Amino acid sequence: MKCTSFYPVIMTDKVSETARFYIENFRFVPKFESDWYVHLQSSEDEKVNLAILQGDHETVPEPARGAISGLLLNFEVEDVDGDFERARANDLPILLSLKDEPFGQRHFITSDPNGILIDVIMPIPPSEEYLQQYASDSVPV
Repeated sequence: MKCTSFYPVIMTDKVSETARFYIENFRFVPKFESDWYVHLQSSEDEKVNLAILQGDHETVPEPARGAISGLLLNFEVEDVDGDFERARANDLPILLSLKDEPFGQRHFITSDPNGILIDVIMPIPPSEEYLQQYASDSVPV
């Protein structure tokens, strides 16, 4: 797998409060904002990213849903279809099968031996509905 980006995702029931905390205290700026997900980037280093996700959102596999349910690791990749086939061939648990999301991702979710979720993502163009929620310099292509 050739990883193009890696960042932690905090799963919480306090999405806006958590985002505001990192914006106000650690100089992050929002690159995508919705009521259930906020993607932040450091104003000092574009390689430093952090995401905040509503812990009970439908994109979180059912066994991992909860108000404050843990950690979700995002790996952005160039070939999510190939990585999905490799995951299946290696008998990794597939908690969310490969799918396109209107918010601009083609992805699947697996987990490590500890139950930590791993979201393998390839950015795709978002739907018109979600396009407006992106900062102009952060729209997936």
